[in-house]
Amino acid sequence: MCRLFALTSKDPVSPMEAIKALDVMKEGHDGSGVGLLLRDLGGPFEEMKDAPILSGIFSEEGIRKLDLFMMDQGFMTKYKMSIKVPKQTLEGTPKRGLYLLRAYEYPDSWNVDTLDEKELATRLMMTRLKIREMGEEKKDMIVFSFWPDTIMLKELGDPMQIARHLGLDRKDLKARTIMAQGRQNTNYAINLYACHPFFIKGYSTMTNGENTAFIPIRDFLSSRDFPGYMGYQSDSEVFAHILHYTMSGLDLGLDAYKHVITPLQDRDIENHPDATFLKHLKKSCRQLIIDGPNCVIGTLPDNTLFMAQDRKKLRPGVVGGRPGMFAFSSEVCGLDAVIPDRDKSKDIQPMHLDTAIVGPDRQEVKICRQTEPLTLPL
Repeated sequence: MCRLFALTSKDPVSPMEAIKALDVMKEGHDGSGVGLLLRDLGGPFEEMKDAPILSGIFSEEGIRKLDLFMMDQGFMTKYKMSIKVPKQTLEGTPKRGLYLLRAYEYPDSWNVDTLDEKELATRLMMTRLKIREMGEEKKDMIVFSFWPDTIMLKELGDPMQIARHLGLDRKDLKARTIMAQGRQNTNYAINLYACHPFFIKGYSTMTNGENTAFIPIRDFLSSRDFPGYMGYQSDSEVFAHILHYTMSGLDLGLDAYKHVITPLQDRDIENHPDATFLKHLKKSCRQLIIDGPNCVIGTLPDNTLFMAQDRKKLRPGVVGGRPGMFAFSSEVCGLDAVIPDRDKSKDIQPMHLDTAIVGPDRQEVKICRQTEPLTLPL
């Protein structure tokens, strides 16, 4: 199993807080890797919220290729933060080039001020996919995200050792929304593109569990003729794509996401106030139904954080905190490590019908139950 931890805070915090939580839960993961998503950034990136940030790992040759490509596209560097790898390597961690976090000015030719929001998102996604494609042959360009106010870091090895090795406690690297996973890859070869969290157009998920319905889900998404639905080095990547498909493709709310991946049984749908719609949704999206056990934690473009689980409820998950700071964790000890002064009597373990949600105001945990009326549409 993996271990998950997500934090949402009104004030920027260091990613080391999330790493600390993973470390106390380390008996639940094998230390084969760590993935970090940082959003609603603090530090120097806070002054450039609209600038797309490229996150990835590049060799010297890869950086030269990147620079030529980005200049040809019309992107100009606005700010960059490099994480240099110490000469002394870590056991189990491949020798890398440079971890690059670089904010860009949009090309003048894009006319961003008048560009449709979805079109802008598509152009950013296609730029990321092109860079990924350019790096496939020589593995000299590994790109995790290219999106405003967003940083992603992934590496193989023990989470705490990696964090210390890369100096992630630096003062200029902070965020208000953090997702972290200590990874155990049980089904596929270990590579960085298989490492959670997964990200697409502002939507991100990470999962603890096994998605045995992966093949039909992958085939359905691939048939949508959407370039971003690709990769799939992990059976869990589809959770992020289903989230995007539900909210951006179908224009439904977050409450509908749970109905897509774990629809109500037919007898329960009959008693639902939106029975007619849910019957149609279940039929048309049948190939997106998951077969767990799975615990899913995700974020939306507005930094809403949520947790949902399948009917089997065999992967733990707990939510707790206080106004201004909440955390979602695989184990209570993860919460205790980061928010020890919370009212523990208010901790929530979402049941199979629940989606636990903390909005961008970070004031409370809301529980959305599948028996409640849907928000239709967004």
